[in-house]
Amino acid sequence: MSDHAHAEIIEAENLERARLGALPSNLLIAGVVGLVLTVLGAFVISKEQFAYTYLFAFAFFFSLVVGCLFWTCLHHATDSEWSVVVRRQLENVASLVPWVAIAFIPILFCLPILYKWWDIGDGVDPLLDAKRPYLTHGFFLIRAAVYFLLLGWVAWALRSHSTRQDVDGQGGHSLTMRKFGVGGIPVVGLGITFAGFDWLMGLDYHWFSTMWGVYLFAGAAGSSMSLLVLIITALKERGYLKVVNEEHYHIMGKFMLAFTIFWAYIGFSQYMLIWYANIPEENIYFIIRNQGGWNFLSTALVVCRFFLPFPILLTQWVKKDPRRLRWVAGWVIGMQLLDMFVITMPVLKKTGFGFVDVIYAICPLVGIGGILGWLFLRNLTKDYLFPTKDPRLALSLHLHN
Repeated sequence: MSDHAHAEIIEAENLERARLGALPSNLLIAGVVGLVLTVLGAFVISKEQFAYTYLFAFAFFFSLVVGCLFWTCLHHATDSEWSVVVRRQLENVASLVPWVAIAFIPILFCLPILYKWWDIGDGVDPLLDAKRPYLTHGFFLIRAAVYFLLLGWVAWALRSHSTRQDVDGQGGHSLTMRKFGVGGIPVVGLGITFAGFDWLMGLDYHWFSTMWGVYLFAGAAGSSMSLLVLIITALKERGYLKVVNEEHYHIMGKFMLAFTIFWAYIGFSQYMLIWYANIPEENIYFIIRNQGGWNFLSTALVVCRFFLPFPILLTQWVKKDPRRLRWVAGWVIGMQLLDMFVITMPVLKKTGFGFVDVIYAICPLVGIGGILGWLFLRNLTKDYLFPTKDPRLALSLHLHN
């Protein structure tokens, strides 16, 4: 009770909309312009280029949003104390799931272009016939709807109870959020796994990997924690979130380190097992990505996502310094972007990528990112920047690790 009483006297923080200046408007304008240019590219370049490039950008932002939902669920499932003061920003990003679902709509018009199995009938390909119970039009669409409905429900419930607790201070909200957190972890895990099977692995229905879902999860978790570091640091630089100290950064940096290692471990394990088995339906994925210009990007991904950030994140003086850690966080997010590019685009451009491919890929990134950034800022100004009546707030304020 003493901790709870202590938590109640902490001064709440609201972000004033005026402090954002023209940033929301600029993001909205950039988003609209980016989407318009993306659509124009379908006519100027090709519909195939539009389909794969848009899927690349969508997959990147989907991984960030769902990754933040995972961290929110983990916070409640484990009754974490350290993350109370940063949890609201995870909730704000995770609450964008319904808008990400809307961003998925253009992909629905590109399904026959992206997924070659879409227009292949029975009896043409024995491998496809073996997977036909799963790869059907109706089942594909139902699964996509279920992913977004379940993920959106969990994200809405957690943020709704969190903001309502700011008003009434009832401890019952914490118990409800714990239930959603425990149930939300498998929802996130299964959602990102099967969405990865459908939307990314399905680009080549011959190829398969039993480690694919874990690989995508590792990338999403590490990059979303990095996104949290950038958001928290940006707010602190503007005079907000004084309750966040170097101990909180230290833990965020530890999680970034953990998932840097985990991503490398899963990625190497997947590569090693496929190389060792040497099955044509499996090794084709790496054969394509180890030739031409893709070999350079694949090598850069390994070096720049693990070997560069790993030794840096080992040091406390980086993890406890917001100014240093934010540069590493931005780097990790950039590597997640590169990862999604290497996953999607070689299916279209098997011999390598060109300058136009890179420039055009920026358009949907700016389009989707600008709109989601604008929506995030709207959420940011609606409620307190951190939960003000969470029973664990006082423990988070006096964190030591």
